[in-house]
Amino acid sequence: MEELQRGEGMQKDLIKPSSAYQQGTFSCVGSTESFSIMSFTGKYELQSQENFEPFMKALGLPDDQIQKGKDIKSISEIVQDGKKFKITVTTGSKVLHNEFVIGEECEMEMLTGEKVKAVVQMEGNNRLVANLKGLKSVTELNGDTITNTLTMGDLTYKRISKRI
Repeated sequence: MEELQRGEGMQKDLIKPSSAYQQGTFSCVGSTESFSIMSFTGKYELQSQENFEPFMKALGLPDDQIQKGKDIKSISEIVQDGKKFKITVTTGSKVLHNEFVIGEECEMEMLTGEKVKAVVQMEGNNRLVANLKGLKSVTELNGDTITNTLTMGDLTYKRISKRI
């Protein structure tokens, strides 16, 4: 078991896994401080979405693609290894795959298929934020629920997915 030493003559706090989250969460025993490193790793199924059609039209997706995609329950698979992320979103036969390292510039594929440069930042321990060519993406993990909010101008598209 790892130990955390705080200054000479001070009490040693043991760090042990907490049952609060599946993995990656630790609490300090004997201390009032705690910290957590939430793991995004898992498969998530789309449960609900708001503003899909108007947002996709504003992105420039053709109407036939919008109609095909609006009722499909997409599956998102996230593999996180420290600051490295691999995200695969499968919607019917369309597969969107992006890889990035927190804080480093990368090339990401947008919903339209266009590839753009972006930097993904971590806010707190459970929120990923990226700006992609006028579009802001915020992905937040709370327990087994991931909420992805895309904002472009005054238009917002929200997706809620549950871990499966």
